[in-house]
Amino acid sequence: MMLGFATGFRRMIPIAALALAHQACAGAPAPTKTAPAQFAGRTASADTRRLADWVVASGDTRGRPFIIVDKVAARVFAFDAHGVVHGSAPTLLGAARGDISPPGIGTLRLADITPAMRITPAGRFEASLGRDLGPRDILWVDYDAAISLHRVITTNKVEHRLARLASPTIDDNRISYGCINVPASFYDKVVLPLFKPANGVVYILPEESPLDAMLAHLSSAAPPAPAAQAARKGADRANDLPGAGQLSR
Repeated sequence: MMLGFATGFRRMIPIAALALAHQACAGAPAPTKTAPAQFAGRTASADTRRLADWVVASGDTRGRPFIIVDKVAARVFAFDAHGVVHGSAPTLLGAARGDISPPGIGTLRLADITPAMRITPAGRFEASLGRDLGPRDILWVDYDAAISLHRVITTNKVEHRLARLASPTIDDNRISYGCINVPASFYDKVVLPLFKPANGVVYILPEESPLDAMLAHLSSAAPPAPAAQAARKGADRANDLPGAGQLSR
């Protein structure tokens, strides 16, 4: 499986090309002088702050809200279009470490997704609200790979997902099939108000490659037009894919 980063839904770049871009750029281009993202006193990793500042400086979201998922810290941050944080929360992520979803995973039944395939991919994703195959409303992140951000799933009591979210350690936050599970209150009070008026962007930090490589790629690639994502938003198109991959997981 090739490693790389996703931008939008399908476009990926091999890790070898990223390495060359990283060497050529000697790091990502510095953001232009502009007001940094505002974290309102919240603790965040250096990579999260750097990415948020780049998003604001570059205008990459085209005036839309955005979310940053820090897989290493198991934490999610939601910002408005001006780069002001509206909330942050712990998150549960894919049980397997890695930055690229296995090809075709969105068409598989949950029973066919092995532990090694349960990856939360890294990259830039055009995101929109929709529904899974069931009654739940979710924020679609990568529709083709059946990756979404949603309220924490509690149907399998053995997994203790609520306890994992509440624990002070991040060692037990890797449990999902790849989706981003957040507290229900964070989803309802922060994510929904930000993304209901308009679609936005979700950035997922890599855990196996440097942020420099991801930023170099994002800086050289034109962001997908929001209209293109709006056309895909039929995220209520629950029957597009076979299997049960599009259930919240």
